Amino acid sequence: MKPILETKKLSHIYSAGTPFEHGALLDVDFTAYRGEYLGIIGHTGSGKSTLTQHLNGLLKPTSGQVLFEGKDIWESKERTRQTRFQVGLVFQYPEYQLFEETIYKDIAFGPRNMKLDEAEVDRRVRQAAAFVGLPDHLLEKSPFELSGGQKRRVAIAGVIAMEPSVLILDEPTAGLDPVGAASILQNIHNYHTAKNATIILVSHSMEEVARTVDRLVVVNDARIPLQGTPREVFAHGSELEAMGLGIPQVTRVFHRLKALGVDIDPSVYTIDQAKAAIMAALKAHGRPGQDSGPSVGKGKGAV
Repeated sequence: MKPILETKKLSHIYSAGTPFEHGALLDVDFTAYRGEYLGIIGHTGSGKSTLTQHLNGLLKPTSGQVLFEGKDIWESKERTRQTRFQVGLVFQYPEYQLFEETIYKDIAFGPRNMKLDEAEVDRRVRQAAAFVGLPDHLLEKSPFELSGGQKRRVAIAGVIAMEPSVLILDEPTAGLDPVGAASILQNIHNYHTAKNATIILVSHSMEEVARTVDRLVVVNDARIPLQGTPREVFAHGSELEAMGLGIPQVTRVFHRLKALGVDIDPSVYTIDQAKAAIMAALKAHGRPGQDSGPSVGKGKGAV
């Protein structure tokens, strides 16, 4: 499978040649494939935001390349411009960037910059609004009349309306309650499914990425030390903790059970997987799940 988006030996140095020189990215090789749901995790200052801002040309590499569909996005001004429409980036707290008189105009801003005719702009605005759960009757309202969660939906719709092949979201659920966060993630999933778009989700929530993404990339100290499926990445719990990260709470519990001597698979990272592992352990010990109490196993290490 060919990558839709990749970096080759990407480096970015802030304040180069000054006493404040700082290497935010150092020889980073990154790959995203068409249609995949990819997560990026890393502590504050690790370099993950600098990486995502290179992926659609907001930042220019100090050295190395960023390739979209196999071509360097910096080979010409037109190539850079077109990449910015095809690789959409939603910043953290994007609702602070709303500025138009109506929700409709705010969502339409990107498509109009693409020089599309008004019929196509209208189609995209209404489709994007539907993806994020905004009914048509709200479109003529001011975005500043909306709740915080609704404003976020408008901002995300404004990027979705450009119909990017790659949609990058930096902490899209930050500051939302659990219901609002789940709803936003479902909106993103709907776009991913309908358009076969590549989704890149940047998050500090291990639980969020665990139940959402197909593959994880870990950014630490300007490099990518770990990547793989969530199961593969979360198996490196001690390494992640040394990087200032963690693992999902359910994974932590199962690692502890294994350390106590319980014969159970510790490589779980979602509640559904935990349930299946517990039922399998109960069955292996001849204890039907519906009749069992909270204990698993017998003797030393039973819980």
